[in-house]
Amino acid sequence: MGKSNIVARTGNEAMAEAMRQINPDVVAAYPITPATEIVQIFAGYVADGLVDTEFVPVESEHSAMSACIGSSAAGGRVMTGTSSQGLALMAEMLYIASGLRLPIVLADVNRALSSPINIHCDHSDTMMVRDSGWIQIFSENAQEAYDNMVQALRIAETACLPVMVTTDGFIISHGMERIEILDDAEVKKFVGEYKPKDYLLNFDRPITVGALDLQDYYFEHRRQLAEAMKDSKNVILNIAKDYAKISGRSYGLFESYKMEDAKVAIIALGSTAGTTKVVVDSLRAKGVKAGLLKPRVFRPFPKEEIAEALKGLDAVAVMDRSDAINGQEGPLCVEIKAALYDKGLNKPVLNYIYGLGGREIKLDEIESIYKDLGDASKVKKNSVIYLGVRE
Repeated sequence: MGKSNIVARTGNEAMAEAMRQINPDVVAAYPITPATEIVQIFAGYVADGLVDTEFVPVESEHSAMSACIGSSAAGGRVMTGTSSQGLALMAEMLYIASGLRLPIVLADVNRALSSPINIHCDHSDTMMVRDSGWIQIFSENAQEAYDNMVQALRIAETACLPVMVTTDGFIISHGMERIEILDDAEVKKFVGEYKPKDYLLNFDRPITVGALDLQDYYFEHRRQLAEAMKDSKNVILNIAKDYAKISGRSYGLFESYKMEDAKVAIIALGSTAGTTKVVVDSLRAKGVKAGLLKPRVFRPFPKEEIAEALKGLDAVAVMDRSDAINGQEGPLCVEIKAALYDKGLNKPVLNYIYGLGGREIKLDEIESIYKDLGDASKVKKNSVIYLGVRE
């Protein structure tokens, strides 16, 4: 295992620290709350000569991703950061980045989408672009934010896909925590030297980028993108094994918490998983066989593995910190139900929409979900509950 250092960092500082250690060729960004600090701190590293990155301050998030795409297509190692409306403004270019198979890494600090205007956490921004061809990795805390950023660079360059690493706005991005960071030399060795196979500035092997792609080939290229996303599961797992060797911290596609003998379980993304663990421990002390499943990788969605982990349960609750506004379940719940259906598992599934716009989720509210799961009369049919909202 490599040498590590114990430090106090916010989620934003942890992500910026990982970027400093990676030392990308280009960072193009336009600051937006609550992700502003990531690129602000990194710009300080550039000004102080701690990295030799070309920092490009642009006039909008659309321009930021455009600059990232051009830099990556030219053969550079590229990273950026954004949030909420910034990610929405980038959306057009996100599809271009993935379609061109560019290994860009983006730090997204989850924040509600307007309107009404809100700067606090929910997962609406990430979910808005969940089918844009980007690998999506969620972080529970600042430690995971740091670890995921370091791994994301290797994942992107191995899978030839862009990667989005998320943290919960203000809850994680501005919350100070104790974390362990690797030595700079260890990170540099882990990510290695970037040697793209095809890039615009390779004059010995000229290529065309962004060509018109009509009926003859577009379908095949989209299928290639889908296959790359599916194959990236093994890439993510293999890189996690390598990372465990130097950090002592193991990561998978999801985390199972006290699921071995659980009869009821909650599925939750991000920081809420940490709060739920406290409730699980409390209920276990009272004899309730409660568990938690925390998806880490949302794209590609590990449906077979999650369905296998849930097969022994009597009932499941899925907590969505975003609303699909589709007349049915939230985006995470829809994925979970599809995974169970494909596995032939007919289980009661309750969906809780919660925490929109940063509304706090409390321990007693999470405990009430487990109570609902334990009450057979409440789980005879699937339903969507807006948790903590005033009627």
